[in-house]
Amino acid sequence: MTLRSWDIFCTVIDNYGDIGVCWRLARQLAQEHGHAVRLWVDDLASFARMAPSLSPSRPVQRLAGVEVRHWRGDADTVGVAPHDVVVEAFACNVPEPFVLAMTQAPRTPVWINLEYLSAEPWVREHHGMASPHPRLPLTKYFFFPGFEFGTGGVLREAMLGGRRRDFAAATAGQARLWHRLGVQPWPDSLRVSLFAYGNRSLPPLLTQWRNGDERIHCLVPSGPAAEQAFEWVQRQPDVQAGTGTDGGRQVTTGKLRLAQVPFLPQDGYDELLWLCDVNFVRGEDSFVRAQWAARPFVWHIYPQDEDTHRAKLDAFLALYLQTLRDAGVAQALQTFWRAWNGFSPGASAAEGDSRNDSTAAAAAWPAFRAALPALTRAAARWEQGVAGLGDLAANLVAFCETRVK
Repeated sequence: MTLRSWDIFCTVIDNYGDIGVCWRLARQLAQEHGHAVRLWVDDLASFARMAPSLSPSRPVQRLAGVEVRHWRGDADTVGVAPHDVVVEAFACNVPEPFVLAMTQAPRTPVWINLEYLSAEPWVREHHGMASPHPRLPLTKYFFFPGFEFGTGGVLREAMLGGRRRDFAAATAGQARLWHRLGVQPWPDSLRVSLFAYGNRSLPPLLTQWRNGDERIHCLVPSGPAAEQAFEWVQRQPDVQAGTGTDGGRQVTTGKLRLAQVPFLPQDGYDELLWLCDVNFVRGEDSFVRAQWAARPFVWHIYPQDEDTHRAKLDAFLALYLQTLRDAGVAQALQTFWRAWNGFSPGASAAEGDSRNDSTAAAAAWPAFRAALPALTRAAARWEQGVAGLGDLAANLVAFCETRVK
C-alpha cells in the first residue's frame, strides 16, 4: 500500500535550525508529494519567526498545506490517530500515549528517527538501521541525512535551482529584497551575510574588515551575532550612524558598513544567500541552504560539550576540501573555518589540538578573501555533487514505502 500521511514531531533546541529542517520537510512532503502532514512543534513563537503567517496562540492551524499542532506535552496527543509514518526529529521522543496508539492503528505506522546531519564516516553504516521496541510490536528506523551515497541526502525543493537562476537574472527581484531588508546596496563592496552564534572571534574580524582595503557590506539578521556586532560598534571611532528604511540599525565605520536586517522567512533567507558574495551560516538548516546557494560560505557549527562538534566539523571539511583543486585555497578555507569555530588551524580533532585565540580568524581572513574566486567555482561543483545524491524528502518517502506492513 502507498503511504499518504505523516506525523512529524519536533522540539526547538537550536531556536531555529531544528524547526527549520522540519518545516522544510513538512512543506515538501505536502506540496511536492501530495501527502497529508501533521507537524507537532513545542515552540510556536520561535517557529513563527520563520513562518510569519503562523499564530503562536493557536494550538491547531493549517499553513502551506501542513497541519501544525502545538505540542506542549503528552496530553496533546491523546485521542489522535497516528498517520502512516511517524517521524521523531533530532533526538526528540514521540509521546508514550502516541506510541501506544501506533500499536492499535489498522496499519502499523513506519517509525522514523530522523537524525542530525553529519559527514562522519559512521553515518553510512548506521543509516537505515532497525531498532525493535523492547516491549511493543514496533520497529524504529534510523534515517541519517548526509553528503555521500549510502545516506539520506539533504533537503532540496524541486524548483530551487530555477528560483536561484531567476533571482540572479532579475534586477527587480533583487531590488525587492533590498527593500525588504530595509537597506540600500553599498556600491563596490563585498557583500557578506552573517548568521552565527555568539562568537569571540567576531569582534576581531569586524576590526579586520573595518581597517581593510576594500568595502565590506555586512548584513546581519537579528540575533546573537547582531547584538554582539553592534556592541562592538559602540567602541569604534568615527562611526556614521543611520537607520535603514524600516528603522533597522545601520552604521558605517572605516571600510565596514554593518546593517541589521530582519529575520527572514525561509524563501527570503535563500534570496539573501544568493545576494551575497560569502555567507556565514550556523547550525544545520542555514548550513545546507548555503550549499544550495553555490556561494562560498563559512559554517559555525553548533557548539557541544567537550568540543565533540569538532569531529563533525573536520569530517565535513575532509569531504568539502576534495572539491578544491589548489592546495593553497584548501588551506585558506580550512584555516579560516577552524579559527572561526574556535580551534587551532593546524592539527585535527584526533590529534588533540587546543583552542586558538580570538584573533586567529581575523588573521586568516586575508588568505580566505583572496581565495574567494576559486571557492566560488568549488561551491558550484560541490552543489552539483550533493544534488546527485537525490533529495532527502524523496529518499525518505522511498525508504518508508519499502517498509509498509
